[in-house]
Amino acid sequence: MASPAAARSPASSVASPMQRLSTFKNPSTATPTPTSAQRILRTGLLGLRSHLLCFLSPSSPPPPSPPPLSPPAPPPTAEKLHHAIRLLENQLRSELSDPHRAIAAKTAQLSNLHRTTELLQHSVRALRLSKKLRDLMAAEPEKLDLAKAAQLHSEILSLCDEYDLTGIDVVEEELAWVRESGDRLRNEAMKVLERGMEGLNQAEVGTGLQAISGSGGSGFGPGGIRGAGTPQIGAGAKAREALWQRLGNCMDQLHSIAVAVWHLQRVLSKKRDPFTHVLLLDEVIQEGDPMLTDRVWEAIAKAFASQMKSAFTASSFVKEIFTMGYPKLYSMIENLLERISRDTDVKGVLPAINSSGKEQIVSAVEIFQTAFLGHCLSRLSDLVNSVFPMSSRGSVPSKEQISRIISRIQEEIEAVQVDARLTLLVLREIGKVLLLLAERVEYQISTGPESRQVSGPATPAQLKNFTLCQHLQDVHSRISSMLKGMPSIAADVLSASLGAIYGVACDSVTSLFQAMLDRLESCILQIHDQNFGVLGMDAAMDNNASPYMEELQKCILHFRSEFLSRLLPSRTTTAPGTENICTRLVQSMASRVLVFFIRHASLVRPLSESGKLRMARDMAELELAVGQNLFPVEQLGAPYRALEHFVHLFSWKHPNLHHLLFFKICHQMSYFIICTPVVLKNCSHHCKETN
Repeated sequence: MASPAAARSPASSVASPMQRLSTFKNPSTATPTPTSAQRILRTGLLGLRSHLLCFLSPSSPPPPSPPPLSPPAPPPTAEKLHHAIRLLENQLRSELSDPHRAIAAKTAQLSNLHRTTELLQHSVRALRLSKKLRDLMAAEPEKLDLAKAAQLHSEILSLCDEYDLTGIDVVEEELAWVRESGDRLRNEAMKVLERGMEGLNQAEVGTGLQAISGSGGSGFGPGGIRGAGTPQIGAGAKAREALWQRLGNCMDQLHSIAVAVWHLQRVLSKKRDPFTHVLLLDEVIQEGDPMLTDRVWEAIAKAFASQMKSAFTASSFVKEIFTMGYPKLYSMIENLLERISRDTDVKGVLPAINSSGKEQIVSAVEIFQTAFLGHCLSRLSDLVNSVFPMSSRGSVPSKEQISRIISRIQEEIEAVQVDARLTLLVLREIGKVLLLLAERVEYQISTGPESRQVSGPATPAQLKNFTLCQHLQDVHSRISSMLKGMPSIAADVLSASLGAIYGVACDSVTSLFQAMLDRLESCILQIHDQNFGVLGMDAAMDNNASPYMEELQKCILHFRSEFLSRLLPSRTTTAPGTENICTRLVQSMASRVLVFFIRHASLVRPLSESGKLRMARDMAELELAVGQNLFPVEQLGAPYRALEHFVHLFSWKHPNLHHLLFFKICHQMSYFIICTPVVLKNCSHHCKETN
C-alpha cells in the first residue's frame, strides 16, 4: 500500500484548480501566497484524495466497520469545503464584475462610433452627389444631360432612404433642393420623350424614359379632374366650362400617351441588340407578360376609373355636371377611342387598344350612366305623376299636358340620338314611363253602365273615355313617328310599351263599340221577320227600304253623330291613309256588319222575284249607310267584294240559273262559311255532296 506522502508527491508537481483559477486575472505574474480559504480547500482536497486512494488500492485491507449503534460523526472537512466554495464564489464575482462592465461600455462606445462614422461617410457622399447634380442643373436646358442628372437624383434619394439620413440639417437642406430639381427633371424628360415620340427618335426616347424613371415618377395619368373643387357662388357657368375644358385636355393627354407607348412598342419590336441580336422588346417584356400598350392602358383605365369614382362621391358639383351631361361625357370618350384606333391602325402592327381595353374605359363612367338614366326616368315619371295624380281619379288632363309629356320624351331621345347604344338605354327608360302612363290612364277609365249606352247622347263618362282614348292615340302616333328614322331594334325596345298604350286606348272605347255592334246585329236579325216571298207588282214597285234597314240606318247615323264625330279625326286635318286606333275599330265594325248581313241574308227563305228586288234595295241602303257614316266600303277588301257578288246574284239571268246560282253562292260564300255556326257548316257540306 502506498504511503500518503508517496500519494501526494505526484500531485504536488501538477497545478491545482485553485492555482489555475488564481492565475486567470494575470497569468504572467508569479503564484501568490495562498489565502486561508485556499489553504483549507487544498488541505481538504488532498485529504479526500488520500482516502480515495487507500480505499481503491487492492492490497489494502477493508476498513473496519463502525459499531452498529454509534452514529457516525460528521466529518469536519465537508463543512470547511462548502465554506471555502462560498468564499471563492464571492471573490470571483467581485473580481469579474468590474471588467465585464468596462468591456460592455467600451463595446457600446465602439458601436456608436462606428455608426457615426457611417453616417458621416454617407452624408458626405450625399453632399458630393448633390454638388455634382447642382453643377449639371446649372447648365442650359438644351445642354442638360438628363440621363446623368436623373441617375444622380435617383442615387441621392436612394442613399438618404437606405441609410436614414433624415434629421441631419445639412442633408435636409440639400434634399429639399433635390426634390425641386426632380420636378424640373421630369418636366424636361417629358418634353424630350414627347419630342422623341413625335419624331420616332430612339435616342431621345431612351433618354426621356431613363430620366423619367431616374427622377422617381411616371409623368402619366389623367390627373386632377376635381382639383378645382366646388366653385364659388356666381361662378357656376364658368366653372362648368372650365371643367369640360379640363376633361378635354385630359382626353388629349390620354390620346398622346396611348399613341406614344404604341410608337415605343413598335420601335422596340423592330430594333435588335447589336451584341445578342435579340429584339429589344423581348428584353423589356418577359415571356407571358402583357404588351406595353396593354399594361399602360390598364393602368390608365384604373387611374381614370378611380378619378371618376372619386369625383362622383366627393364633389356634388362634378357629379351633377357629369350626370346631367353624360351624353357629352360619353361622346368625348367615344371620340378618344376612335382617335386612338384610327391613329394606330397600321397593317401588320397590333393596335394600341383592343375591345377589352375600350370596355375598361367605358365602364369607368358607368356610375354616371346609371345616375343619368335614373334622372331621365325620374324626370319623366314625375311629369306623368303630375298629369295623372293618384289622389284624383276623375280629373282628365288637357291636350297641352299630354303634349308636354311627348315633348319631354322627344327631348330625351334627341339628347342621346348621336349614340346608338345610349339611345337604346334611354328608350328602355322611356318604355317604363309609357307603361306608367298606360297604368294611370287605365285607372282613369270609366267602366259603368253609362259608358256602354248607345241609345241616347254621349254621357260624361263616355266623353271622359273619349278624351283619354284620344290622348293615348296622340302618344302612340307621335312616339311611333319618332321611331321611324331609327333602327328596327329601337322599335323592338318600345314594342311592348306601345302595345300597352294601344291596348288601354282600345279598352277605353271597346265596350262602346261592342254595345253598338250588338245593337246593329239585333237590327240585322230582324231580316228573318220580314216577308221576302210576297208576289205581285206592288211589292216589286215599292222603293222604300225594309223596316229593319231603316232602323239600322238610324242607329248608324246616331252612332256617327253622337260618338264617332268625337272619336274620329277630321278628314280635313288628317292626311289620306292615316289610321288611328278608333279608325281601326270602326273599320272592324263595318266589316263585321257586312259579313253579318250576308250571312243572314243568304238564309232568307222563301225569296220571290219581288223579294230579290227588295233585298237588293236593302243591300244598297246598307252600303250607303256604312260607306257614309262608318268607313268607306271600297277600302274594306274581302267583305265589300262579297257584298258585291251577293248583289249580282239577284240580277243575273241565265237559262241554267238554278245550277249556276248554286255554284256561285258556294264559291263566294266559302270565306264566310268558316265564321258561321256549326249548323251552316253542316248545311254547306250537305250542299256540296248534292252538287
